[in-house]
Amino acid sequence: MKKILQKEAPVLREICKSIPLEEISSPQIQKILKEMSTALASQDDGVAIAAPQIGYPLRIFVVSKKVVGIMKKEDKQPSEKAKDSVYINPILKKVSRERATVEEGCLSIRYLYGKVSRGEKATVVAYDENGKKFERGGTGLLAQIFQHEMDHLDGILFIDKAKFVEEIPPVKQSAKKQK
Repeated sequence: MKKILQKEAPVLREICKSIPLEEISSPQIQKILKEMSTALASQDDGVAIAAPQIGYPLRIFVVSKKVVGIMKKEDKQPSEKAKDSVYINPILKKVSRERATVEEGCLSIRYLYGKVSRGEKATVVAYDENGKKFERGGTGLLAQIFQHEMDHLDGILFIDKAKFVEEIPPVKQSAKKQK
C-alpha cells in the first residue's frame, strides 16, 4: 500500500497537473485511483484524499463512501455496493459567500487540528473514473471536503489557513489496556 505522505513532502506544495481526458481510462491512472482508495480506507478517520498525498502531483481527489453516512449522522457502515467518489481535473465552480469556521485535520498533517473558514456550500465540476463529466454540489462536510481537497491540488495545506492549531494525539491502545 502507498504510504500517506506527511507535510514535509515537497509534492504536497506543488500545483498539480491535469490529466489528459484520453488517459483517464489508462492502466496507470486506474492504478493510482485504486491506490488512493486503498490508502483512504486504511485510515479510520479519513474522509477524502488527494493524489499528492500519496506522491502523485495530479489533479485527482477521492471522497470516501462513508461520507454520506457521516453527513446523515448514521453509524452504520456503507453498503458493499457503495464506492468512493472520484474527482478528476476538478474545478471549484461555486463557493457560497456564507462562511463557517470548521474544525479540520488532514491525513498528511498528523495529529494537528485547527479552525478553518470555509464556504458553507460548494459546487465542483469534474470527471469520474470513466472519464464522464459531472457536477456535484455539497453543503456542510461535503463542501468543506471539496475546498480542502482543491487546496491540496494547488499546494495549499489546511495549516496555511487554520487558526487555533493544536496537536491532539490519538489515544494509545496500550494506555487503554492498562486502565
